[in-house]
Formats: sequence, C-alpha cells, structure tokens
Amino acid sequence: MTRREEAPRLSTLPSYADHFRTAVHGTVFAHRTEVVHRLKEGDPLILVPDPPGTDVPAVWVHAQGGDVIGHLPLQIAAWLAPWMLDGGRCQAAVEKVGTDEVESWRRLVIEVRCRER
Repeated sequence: MTRREEAPRLSTLPSYADHFRTAVHGTVFAHRTEVVHRLKEGDPLILVPDPPGTDVPAVWVHAQGGDVIGHLPLQIAAWLAPWMLDGGRCQAAVEKVGTDEVESWRRLVIEVRCRER
C-alpha cells in the first residue's frame, strides 16, 4: 500500500482571499435546512477543514453549537483547507439567508475573514 501525498501547505494566504463572501453548498441534505432556517444575519459560524490526506478537501460550515450547515464551494476549499491546516485562522458569519424559493446553492451567503497565524 502506498502512502497518499499530503496536500501542499500554504505559508501565506493568497492576496485576494483575506476577506470574501461565498455561498454555502449542501444545505439541503439531512436536517441542514432546519439549521439554515434558524440562522440570522450576523450569526457567527465555525469553519472546519477536512483532515490532512483527504483527496478532495472540504471546508465544512457549522452553526454555533456544532450543527453542520454545509460546505464551502470546492474551488475555495482547494486552497483554504490546506492553508487552515497549516495554521491559518478564519472567522465567518452569516451575511444573508434566502427563502426556500432561492436555489439551495445560493440560499445562504456568508462572509469569511482570514488572518495569518
């Protein structure tokens, strides 16, 4: 059995990424929609990267208390997860919660602020 290569670690955050907004994906699975309905603008969120060695790393979005809401788009997680695993820290908060009539992939928009270790 061969050992999987670990994702490359980033020593600095990309210059365009210290503060950004993004939709949260995967909010319609399990009971996540119920969690989204409880969220309000400004609510703090927790971002958790997949562990090292994951083939396609995700960054999971949790409500205060630990409920899983969904995950960041993979295009963001591809650089953010390794950076976080290398010690980078993020703060996230709810920016906008759409109604059930809004497409699920853009129903919840969050603001993310990243800072170096």
